[in-house]
Amino acid sequence: MTDNKNEEQTLENETIEESAAEAVFAEEEIPAEENDGPVEKDELQLAHEKIAELEAKIEEMDNRYLRLQADFDNSRRRAKLDMEAAQKYRVQSIASDLVEALDNFERATKIEAENEQTKSLLSGLEMVYKAITGALAKEGIEPISSVGEEFDPRLHQAVMQVQDENFGSNIVVEEFQKGYLLKDRVIRPAMVKVNE
Repeated sequence: MTDNKNEEQTLENETIEESAAEAVFAEEEIPAEENDGPVEKDELQLAHEKIAELEAKIEEMDNRYLRLQADFDNSRRRAKLDMEAAQKYRVQSIASDLVEALDNFERATKIEAENEQTKSLLSGLEMVYKAITGALAKEGIEPISSVGEEFDPRLHQAVMQVQDENFGSNIVVEEFQKGYLLKDRVIRPAMVKVNE
């Protein structure tokens, strides 16, 4: 029986000690919400502001990157177009000089030959003229057709106007100087006489 009594006494003492400990802790406990509440709210607000600031910087950097990428693509495209144009029209400067020489060859071939020596010389000039025009044609340089065509201010330069019943209105009647095209670009417009 003594054992039972001792056990009951021990249990009762433990219960009293636990109650006393709980009372001590309850008195010392300070609510965390009252002490730490405003500090946590300020820190949380600062964290949200910092996040918003960083997100804005990221968006700005993304926009700057996209603009730079677009500028780079445009520059690359422009450079490619410039290279293609330079390749396409590479002979323009020499062609401009050669058309003057072609004019002189044409005038020379229209001379009337009086003897065999002059005929032989004219025959040689015609061969050189054909060789030059053939080489220019390979590069895309062609004469502009004028007589009998409708006047086109992009291709023709009117230096005279006439009234001729044999031709319709605004039709080229005569060509004074040949014009030349390099592919789709006018090297020199044709000088022409136009019917009114």
